[in-house]
Amino acid sequence: MAGVPHLMTLADLSAPQISRVIQRAALLKRVSKPWVSPAVGGKALVPGSGTPEPEQSLAHKTIALLFSKRSTRTRLAAETACLHLGGRALFLGTEDIQLGVNESARDSARVIGGMCQGIFARVGEHAEIEELARHSPVPVINALSSFWHPTQILADYLTLQEHAHLFPGSSSPSSSDALPELPPLTVAYVGDSANVLHDMLVTYPRLGHALRVASPPQPQYRAPTPVWDRVVELGCDKRITWVTDPREAVHGADVVVTDTWISMGQEAEKPQRLKDFAGYQVTEKLCREGGANPDWKFLHCLPRKQDEVDDEVFYGPRSLVFSEADNRKWTIMALFDLLFGKWDKTLLQ
Repeated sequence: MAGVPHLMTLADLSAPQISRVIQRAALLKRVSKPWVSPAVGGKALVPGSGTPEPEQSLAHKTIALLFSKRSTRTRLAAETACLHLGGRALFLGTEDIQLGVNESARDSARVIGGMCQGIFARVGEHAEIEELARHSPVPVINALSSFWHPTQILADYLTLQEHAHLFPGSSSPSSSDALPELPPLTVAYVGDSANVLHDMLVTYPRLGHALRVASPPQPQYRAPTPVWDRVVELGCDKRITWVTDPREAVHGADVVVTDTWISMGQEAEKPQRLKDFAGYQVTEKLCREGGANPDWKFLHCLPRKQDEVDDEVFYGPRSLVFSEADNRKWTIMALFDLLFGKWDKTLLQ
């Protein structure tokens, strides 16, 4: 509906707006941590104790978590974020409501939006979430669709900024409350062109970083036309190099990223996909042969399969994957605060 601040992809935000969300996430994380940490000296914090509390922007509000695909990190992040902001998360799985069975997306959006104050939707085809947003009277945030995964890339970028000291050329923050600035990085993505990569394509170049992508040559492993059109529209294509050899992709990389080769719903394609992605497993050997920077770091959105990255990298000192997973909570919390709590339309202008 007109005037409702929906978020489908980070392509909807400018680079300063993306930075604003990440800074908000860092603030909420810093303020919330004392309240969820073990009690000091056996005494738990209580309201009015003088310790700053997270702003209760979701007080008396209920957020619908509309999930047609199962999840660990996204569901946990959304439910705990709601609680910290004073609201309630209402999980609605495929077995819980009539959506897709006896009721259209249009009708469901209107009914849910009439009782809840925000919809966080994890769907299959991207058209499904577009339909929800078209008819919802309250903000809709994309928790994952076939094209986009904006909350994941926000968490990834917050993680990189928190670890900026690991990259040569990083600058100190202007104040104790600010995140350090990242130097221009070369980010290599090795794997399938799926929703995680798609939001990387429209985000990293606008934040000053170069992307090097390796995927098999078959057309189904390249960005679909609607995604690439957004990439070109934003001018991001000028800082993206797309190759078929993963060693070429990781050359000069500061950060190496991969994701699942077999997304939910693609299980029947598993034998062919494993064959097509032979040689794409992220390993120390691959990155050494490709000429990645000596101190390169590793990201993966999880859940991880060993075909995609070996144990040495995944559980080794290069890996930031669990900090990345933790940060799903804080970046989702920032979006809930700004869009569901405050209806901050300026964020999307």
